[in-house]
Amino acid sequence: MKTVSHFNMDFALRVVIQTNKQAWQPSPKQGVWRKPLAREEAEQGHATSIVKYESGASFSQHNHPLGEEILVLEGVFSDQTGDFPAGTYIRNPKGFIHAPFSTQGCTLLVKLHQFQARDSKQVRVDTINSPWLPGQGGLQVMPLHEFEGEHVALVKWPANEVFKPHHHFGGEEVYVLSGEFKDEHGRYPQGTWIRSPHMSTHHPHVDEETIIWVKTGHLPFDPYG
Repeated sequence: MKTVSHFNMDFALRVVIQTNKQAWQPSPKQGVWRKPLAREEAEQGHATSIVKYESGASFSQHNHPLGEEILVLEGVFSDQTGDFPAGTYIRNPKGFIHAPFSTQGCTLLVKLHQFQARDSKQVRVDTINSPWLPGQGGLQVMPLHEFEGEHVALVKWPANEVFKPHHHFGGEEVYVLSGEFKDEHGRYPQGTWIRSPHMSTHHPHVDEETIIWVKTGHLPFDPYG
C-alpha cells in the first residue's frame, strides 16, 4: 500500500477520525504498522499517527528533529532508557537518540516534529499511578506537560458531566481513551482523534465516565487572519 503523505495538514480545518475503523498501513520497518492521522511528508516532518509494534519489532537508532511525543495505549514500549507500559506519557526532545523496540508488542499515539523550538524538556509520566487533581466542575485533571501556552493533560469526565461552552486559543487536540466524548457536533467513542482549529468553539458533555488526552494552544494560526 502506498504511504500517505501531506494528509490533514490544513490546521484551519476541524478533523475527526475514528481510528478503530482505520486499516493498518505498513511502515518501512517490518513488524511496525501505523494509522496516519496527519502527515507532512512520507517519512519526515510533522506527523501524528497510531503506531503498532508487533512482538519483537524494533527500529534502528535515530533521533527526531523537533521532538517526539508518545502516549502508550497498549502493551510495553521500550528503548535504552527503560520499559514503558500502557499509560506512559513520553516526550523526547530534539537531540535525543534512541533505538525503540517492543518485546511483547504495543500500540502508541505518536506525534513527531511538533515541539516548539525551545522546548527541550524530556518527560516520562506514569499516568496509571499519578494523582488526579480537581478541575473545573466535576472534572479531574492530570497535567502532563506545559510550555509557552501549550498544555497537555489527561481529563477524566464523570458520568453526565456537562462543561461550559468555550473556545480554543491555539486550537485543541483530543484523543478519547475510554468512554464516549460528545458535543454539539457529534459523538466520539474510544479511539477517536479530534483536531479543532484556533478559536474553534464547542459545548462538550458525556453520558458515561470518559477519559481523554487533550492538548491545547499548540496549533499554528495566522494572527492577522
